[in-house]
Amino acid sequence: MNPRLVRLRRTARVWRLTARNGARFVAHRVRRLATRGHEQKAALDDRFALRTSEDVARELGNMKGALMKFGQLLSFIMEALPDDAQQALSVLQSDAPPMSPEAAEGVVKAEFGSPPQRLFLDWQRTPVAAASVGQVHRAVTRDGRDVAVKVQYPGVGDAIEADLANAEGLYRLVGAFALKGLDTKALVDELRGRMREELDYRREAANLREFADAFREHPFVHLPTVDTALSGHRVLTTEWVEGIGFTEFAAQASPEARRIAGETIWRFAQHAVLRHGAFNGDPHPGNYRFRLDGTVTFLDFGLVKRWAPGEWATLQPSLEAIVVHRDPERLVAAMEAVGFLQPGHGLAPQAVYDYVSTPYTPYLTDSFAFTRTFLKDAMGTIIDVKGPHAEVIERLNMPASFVILDRVVWGVSAILGKLEVEAPWRAMLLEYLNDAPPATPLGDDELAWRHRHPHP
Repeated sequence: MNPRLVRLRRTARVWRLTARNGARFVAHRVRRLATRGHEQKAALDDRFALRTSEDVARELGNMKGALMKFGQLLSFIMEALPDDAQQALSVLQSDAPPMSPEAAEGVVKAEFGSPPQRLFLDWQRTPVAAASVGQVHRAVTRDGRDVAVKVQYPGVGDAIEADLANAEGLYRLVGAFALKGLDTKALVDELRGRMREELDYRREAANLREFADAFREHPFVHLPTVDTALSGHRVLTTEWVEGIGFTEFAAQASPEARRIAGETIWRFAQHAVLRHGAFNGDPHPGNYRFRLDGTVTFLDFGLVKRWAPGEWATLQPSLEAIVVHRDPERLVAAMEAVGFLQPGHGLAPQAVYDYVSTPYTPYLTDSFAFTRTFLKDAMGTIIDVKGPHAEVIERLNMPASFVILDRVVWGVSAILGKLEVEAPWRAMLLEYLNDAPPATPLGDDELAWRHRHPHP
């Protein structure tokens, strides 16, 4: 289909979604003004949030592509929403509307020349999960191995290109009223590059093999193996992983198991970002499988960010100024050097530090308990463009190098908040930044593994 036509159709759907919910909001405000009592108003607010979330989940779930990824991100970091509304959006994590069995089988046949019923000993036509780029079917190979087969949606590449074109307009809009110095083109190019890579499952297979090698025999990070013979451009086959989803795990697991799982996800991200130099840029709950003892298996490696030579070295001083030195003046100097702030901005260093350090509050104290309330308050501070930090927000830029990392910071924090994990996060982070001694038993295990498996 003509890319311009795809973009126009998807833009029209987004505008219709926006118009519906705009009208719904106006009606909600009218009803709210006519309602007396705090409890009655709160009930109205909850119903409005639920109906809006169900509409967004339904529309974005059917659209797939980059807009659905936005919905996935929204579904687990927007703690301000009522529980029912969050649950409505959470279907985007792994249970979006699937494509037909015939369409999925057509993709497999086009990739390998044979339908899945011939390639596999057993093929389940109904997918076990469906998300933004593809859906997953369970199958059994001819030699008897249980596998997960991810099949890409036909036409999703055109959809993502259309969404990213819309995203550029979105960034311009944000920059017009909030981030005056935002480098729109650099940010969109970074996202477009990463998402284009995600469309090639051969690249994801290579990513998974790379991470499996980097974490080989790791004491608590587990990854599935790739079946190269049954993987291609639009089909990815890996070993089947037993386990439960995030919502079920969070509801059933003991506090100790939640702590182990949360620390595992956190340490996986830190090791990847700070030691391996490549990291999964899509940390939403649908990309993990859990056991009730806290064991985590990491599944999705389509969106991977790799540091170019010297790229992390330009960002690291800003992080260290916040969490290691806790020095506002050092922070401002580091941010000016990398492009977060332009020289001559006129901001007071303490004002910059107070705002920028908000997501890193857990690393400014000896022990911290992540909670949903913390994430709600922190997110509220960051996006409050008319609040006490308005002057700082107006002058900030986000370098393209930081956009995927920022997504990881918020995504992992959201997961830890939902698991309510308490730990000595500052001391743990210093393990990765300064090779400080391990602060937890998992840190001891990882250090022993590093001694057995040194990596450059």
